[in-house]
Amino acid sequence: MSRDATRRKVNLILNCGSSSVKYKVFVSGAETCLARGVVEKVGSPQAIVRHCDRAGEKDREVADIKNHKQAIQTVLSFLISGGQAIIQEKSQIKAVGHRVVHGGKYSQPVVITKEVKKYLQDVTFELAPLHNPYNFEGIEAVEQVLPGVPNVAVFDTAFHQTLPDYAYMYGIPYRFFKKHLIRKYGFHGTSHQFVSSVASRLLKKRISELKIITVHLGNGSSLAAIKNGKCVDTSMGFTPLEGVMMGTRSGDIDPAAVLHLMMAEELGIHETDTILNKQSGLLGVSGTSNDMREILKSMKSGDARAALAFNMFCYRVKKYIGSYLAVLNGADAIVFTAGIGENSAKTREEILKNAENLGIIIDVRKNRTVKPEKPALISGKNSKVAVFVIPTNEELMISKIMDKINLRHR
Repeated sequence: MSRDATRRKVNLILNCGSSSVKYKVFVSGAETCLARGVVEKVGSPQAIVRHCDRAGEKDREVADIKNHKQAIQTVLSFLISGGQAIIQEKSQIKAVGHRVVHGGKYSQPVVITKEVKKYLQDVTFELAPLHNPYNFEGIEAVEQVLPGVPNVAVFDTAFHQTLPDYAYMYGIPYRFFKKHLIRKYGFHGTSHQFVSSVASRLLKKRISELKIITVHLGNGSSLAAIKNGKCVDTSMGFTPLEGVMMGTRSGDIDPAAVLHLMMAEELGIHETDTILNKQSGLLGVSGTSNDMREILKSMKSGDARAALAFNMFCYRVKKYIGSYLAVLNGADAIVFTAGIGENSAKTREEILKNAENLGIIIDVRKNRTVKPEKPALISGKNSKVAVFVIPTNEELMISKIMDKINLRHR
């Protein structure tokens, strides 16, 4: 370990799920990633720890990790001890950033206090019961393992809090908004914020001067319309179920069709929720997989339902892009990101084909030669709209946000 390494401050970024803890470590004030990894199967005697340092050297361990506290202790042991240690002591961790799915009223990241924790428990657990309780467990675990180190919550919903009321409200009685906070919140906000900022840098223009449509396509997919650096609309809604069709989520569907299905099949609320969130989308239509790579393979073999699933997915994304072009009155750029957006040239081509009248022309050769983990311009020279493929990096975005926060006010 170098002398500089023993003194440098770092930001630890955590993404805690029900049985996993993903992490990255960045030099504070820089974009340098020193380490990353994941603890899987938390709560199991056969938990798996995968750790990778900056040089690309990887460690893998199987251990008995009972809870998130032990998982985070294990992460720290990789960071501090052994030949691949990147810091000498815990005091070098300037702050810990937590990806929290739902922020409710919060429109900005916040340093976590007792008041913030109480709000998260009282309000957001109900709004995001599948995610926020586990994000919260990570926060409490860090408070025990790293007492005195500031914790910062960065919310997936925060970037979308600039939506105007006519965009986030639903056409239901207003009293339900007041009583139950039912409105569009949007998700993947940190990803949309990151790739739009990279796009502005590539265009060599201030983001405050640009209109950008960001297209985050993965097992969960969402789009955002961004004007002058602020989100003015997004496809996901009260939950991540609304919007385009996804890996296992239905996306937009007539609510009456859901009610009819429940009555016809005598389904309960939980059964219906499972169908719409875990058995629909690419998986439900194809009948084989929620993975776009598998869908494309099946299409080559002549699988008609896989082809239908693919066409539905692309068509619905195209419709949202068209609607956001209308909302923004045109766009300077369209950005593809996340697993499908970054890696599936065929999907990008299908979504943007026959869009010349909208000023969108894709360069097929550029599109098919995109290098993994590298930003790329894939639009043709006569395209009025720049089209990019930009790898997302939510953890880096969180680290950069943390560097701008006054951590003394806790």
